[in-house]
Amino acid sequence: MSTSKNSQPRYVLDGSPETDIDKSIDGSIAFDLERYWHEAVNLKYWLLGIGALGVIIGVLVTLLSTPLYRASARLEVTQATADVTNLDSLEADVLISEAQYLNTQYQLLVSDFMATRVSDAGNLARNEDFLNAFSIVGGAGVENAIQEVLFENISVDPINQSSLVDVRFSSPDPKLSAEITNIWVKEFVDANYEKRFGANIQAREFLQDQIAELRERLAKSEQELVEYANANEILVLNAGGEPSSESAGQTLVGADLQALNTALAAAVADRISAQAAVVGGNFPSSDPRNQLLARLSEAEAELAVLRANFGPEYPDVQAKQAEVNSLRSAVSGGASALLRSARIREAELRGQVEGVKQRFLSQQGQGIRYGILKREVDTNRQIYDALLQRFKELEASGAGENNIQIIDLAKAPLSPYAPSLVENLLISVLTSLVVAASVIYLKVVLSQTLKDPEDVRRRLHLALLGAIPRNTEGEMIDRITERSSHINEAYTTVRTNMNFLTPQGAPEVLMFTSSVPSEGKSISSLGVATSFAQLGKRVLLIDADLRNSKLRDTLNLHDYDKGGLVPLLANQQADITSQIIRLEDLGFDFLPMGRTPPNPVELLAGDRFSQIVEAARGQYDQVLIDGAPMLALADAIEMSKAVDGVIFVIQTERIKLRGIENALGRLQRSGAKVYGAIVTKVSQNNSAYGYGYGYGYGYGYGYGEERDAEPA
Repeated sequence: MSTSKNSQPRYVLDGSPETDIDKSIDGSIAFDLERYWHEAVNLKYWLLGIGALGVIIGVLVTLLSTPLYRASARLEVTQATADVTNLDSLEADVLISEAQYLNTQYQLLVSDFMATRVSDAGNLARNEDFLNAFSIVGGAGVENAIQEVLFENISVDPINQSSLVDVRFSSPDPKLSAEITNIWVKEFVDANYEKRFGANIQAREFLQDQIAELRERLAKSEQELVEYANANEILVLNAGGEPSSESAGQTLVGADLQALNTALAAAVADRISAQAAVVGGNFPSSDPRNQLLARLSEAEAELAVLRANFGPEYPDVQAKQAEVNSLRSAVSGGASALLRSARIREAELRGQVEGVKQRFLSQQGQGIRYGILKREVDTNRQIYDALLQRFKELEASGAGENNIQIIDLAKAPLSPYAPSLVENLLISVLTSLVVAASVIYLKVVLSQTLKDPEDVRRRLHLALLGAIPRNTEGEMIDRITERSSHINEAYTTVRTNMNFLTPQGAPEVLMFTSSVPSEGKSISSLGVATSFAQLGKRVLLIDADLRNSKLRDTLNLHDYDKGGLVPLLANQQADITSQIIRLEDLGFDFLPMGRTPPNPVELLAGDRFSQIVEAARGQYDQVLIDGAPMLALADAIEMSKAVDGVIFVIQTERIKLRGIENALGRLQRSGAKVYGAIVTKVSQNNSAYGYGYGYGYGYGYGYGEERDAEPA
């Protein structure tokens, strides 16, 4: 146990020094709980009032609140999705845990994004039912007000161990609640679909714009190609072939030039053949003149045979000669005619080729421009076909199944869910309990005065010598002298405990002091003196409160003001015996104060008071001194130097503990021995903490009135 350098060991009721174990027991939780309980008992009417007020408020809130209707819709949220097209989407799904995915969806359900979509989809800014239901006034901030209302009344409740989630919205209108709930879930499903296939949808929209633009460009390029071909009389016979071979050779002029060139080559060949026939008589095998040549050869052979046999003059020879001549003339004339015909045809064809060749050369420059236009048309057509094909693929891939489905749409509720009388009463009762507990706690924590006598040991670390009950039954002096009274029994307990303050018993010379006047210091010294006298001891009670004597009033000694302690202090030679009064009714001697001196501290500061105390010590078994209160005075400190110890008197619920601690600190720093404390004016509220009952004195009776009938 830690003490100051001038402090002395403290003793508990049995006279043994106080230990840390005692303090730990005194400060136990059970005792604190008991204190809270007794504070609650003391404040029972306040607490009952708080409870009644809470119940009344709960009922009023229920009666005055607007009925609210809550509609509920159910969604199924699954992470896996079905792809009916087997086409890669533009945005791959991220593999995340199911719990994380579900929590993400729950947060998205109550996001600003969803509130904005619902507000726009339901046109809530112009929905009179919605605005009137929530008393929203149109204006610049109507959108923010709508979003606040939506967030305040929407709730998302996932169903445990499932992929289902209930979306609820409450409002004063049941139909409006169902309408907003259904809009909310539908917009969430649509938003999820747009998010899931949004890339495809955006790509399709982009491709639609590109295809429309490219379609116009393709039509324009084709129109330019046709107009250019018509203007330049370019007739394309074959539009196929490789893209790189698109040229004027595919036009009608090119085809004509090619055909005339082929015919010219054939005519040249015919001319050469006809010329060879004229010169050498050789005709092609397919030529009909070969038959004439064969007949001519046969006729010549026959002519030679006839000449050899019959001579030139023979008629048959001459006839055969005429036939040969005729055949020769026919062959020679036909070859010449054929040669002339071949030359004429060759010349005509060569002229036509030259004409077409000039036209071809003039169109060759135009063909380059035509080819450029043709390639532009083909390029636009290829890009158009590719974009159209991709658009069809994206359109097919956008047909994936949504992984969030509406299971149940909301229906208009038939009865309101709020306000609930039971719920409001429960909340009000719980709130009242919290307020009541707070009041009790603050009352205990903020209580700066001594309420529980056990605080003497727990807070002040002093031995508790006794608790004196508040007197409500007449004069205090009568209760002290009456052996059967609870006041007398209380002081008997104090006397008994004082006998255990030291191993030799009660200290011979003890001074009673307190923090301020009127704490029961004088009465306590009188009661202890009476108790010691009833035990048969020689007791002297000294009235040393030189500033404000209360013993003089209590003992009715107003006429005795000539002698006493003050003359003894002023006269070094005076005998103490001459100033002592015998109080037969109380059984002890009394040294009154006398006249009030102008300088009490100066009288007490010398050695005279110590001499008086030593003289009394030799004549009496017990010397008790009613000293001055500590206050801001030095009287008690000066007197404490002449006594064996100090008994500190504390009145309940009057002086702050901090002030008591300061007063005790001043005494201990001066070297005084503070043996313990007496708690006075203990009422029923104080004794309810349990102190006093252990002595069997029954302090509980007669406390209906809390009259402070006892003097200090």
